Amino acid sequence: MNEPYRLRINGGVLSPGELKYICEAAESLGLNAISFGSRQDIIFPEKIDSSKFNGFDKIQFFKPKRDGIENIVSSYVSADILPNTSWLTGDRYLYVLEQFKHQIKLRINITDPKQRLVPLFTGNINFIASEYEDYWYLYIRLPEWKKTEMYPALIYSWDMDKVELAIENILQEEPETVETVFELVSDAIDTKNRTVDKPLDVLFYPFPYYEGMNRMGDKYWLGLYWRNNRYDLSFLKAMCDLCAENKIGKISITPWKSFIVKGIPLQSKLKWEKFLGRYGINVRHSMLELNWHLPVNDKKALSLKKYLVTNFDQNDISTYGLTFGIANFERSSYYFTSIVIEKNKQPDAVSDFKIRDTYNLLYAKNFDPNTREYIMHVQDVDKVELPGLLMELSQLYFEQLGTEKDEENIKEVAKETYKVEVYQCKECLTVYNELYGDMTQNIAPNTSFENLSETYECSLCEAPKSSFEKKILVKTH
Repeated sequence: MNEPYRLRINGGVLSPGELKYICEAAESLGLNAISFGSRQDIIFPEKIDSSKFNGFDKIQFFKPKRDGIENIVSSYVSADILPNTSWLTGDRYLYVLEQFKHQIKLRINITDPKQRLVPLFTGNINFIASEYEDYWYLYIRLPEWKKTEMYPALIYSWDMDKVELAIENILQEEPETVETVFELVSDAIDTKNRTVDKPLDVLFYPFPYYEGMNRMGDKYWLGLYWRNNRYDLSFLKAMCDLCAENKIGKISITPWKSFIVKGIPLQSKLKWEKFLGRYGINVRHSMLELNWHLPVNDKKALSLKKYLVTNFDQNDISTYGLTFGIANFERSSYYFTSIVIEKNKQPDAVSDFKIRDTYNLLYAKNFDPNTREYIMHVQDVDKVELPGLLMELSQLYFEQLGTEKDEENIKEVAKETYKVEVYQCKECLTVYNELYGDMTQNIAPNTSFENLSETYECSLCEAPKSSFEKKILVKTH
């Protein structure tokens, strides 16, 4: 299949004016609809005449595989409407995203671990908000790596762009470990890193419902989803005009081929409902069909989804909180759904025999894609077996739902209490934990504080070693 042209939408965020300009450009190129991609970019779903691109100086058309250009994914779309880290507001996302002005070669995710709408670990470079204001965990999975590794320092918000660019620049060195990446990046640039004093804790939250008109304080937010992922240009242009009239500054694309408009005034709710009715827009799709990730422009995958959703509906099955993905043997991206239906490569045909498609079913540990751990449920099954097996998995999900907390509580009871000595900077409260060391200053794990040089300084505020005082933390294991 020909790779379609895409437009890079930084973090999945654009203004109504930008979206309208894109719609007008698409019309000029002979299209009547655009689509959204799983990396929050915009897709031109049909073949277009590239000789006309010069007429649109505000747009860069690209093909990711051909051009090596990627879009940044962000959870800005969930800010202020879903659970979030307190310091990570919508405005903070916009300031962070504004840094990234170079052509992105690696997949970048910038996310809040307290939301579930946007996956945390599907990028090569994954910035995940920490509890410390303006500091981010960094998880790296370079193209040739088999697993994701944690960078041994927290990254300052205003260093994120130069850290990512430094990693792009060292790719020719073919680093094989995150420690090598850290050393090369540290040699190349100066950064305001902070020590990692605790691992990232990603809690499980059920997948949210993100469609329709929803109250948000003294305003509303609207989520729109079209099952064929072809958004009519005339509708989008009229919606952009309505956003401008309501002084709505941003529109956000989700990774689920949908988009969200935040900040609709209370007094405009009826006007928006009439607008949607005039265009015949359905904003109450079944949860059975909302939470799916399908390959772009793959008619067979869309047909399989319809077949499975119809079977769910006929059997009155609930899939609330679950997400599904359809993948094939040619896929190169990582899974990010609760359940994956993986199509197998067909063996070479013998004579005129027709060979049926077969599938594997995988599910994420605890049905949480952010565990990055997938369990094979069945292999090499026929299409007709899939509905029953998926219903079986759905029942398993509801049986397990909440028990992961019970399991954690049981483990907590069995844990032993112990004390940990740490050293905390009196100036900025940064913690030096001997277990982790301080890779920002080439201090290896398990280095005692007493053995640090007298010239040691706080990695954050540069206070001297004498500014650190011993603290006793009570922990369990």
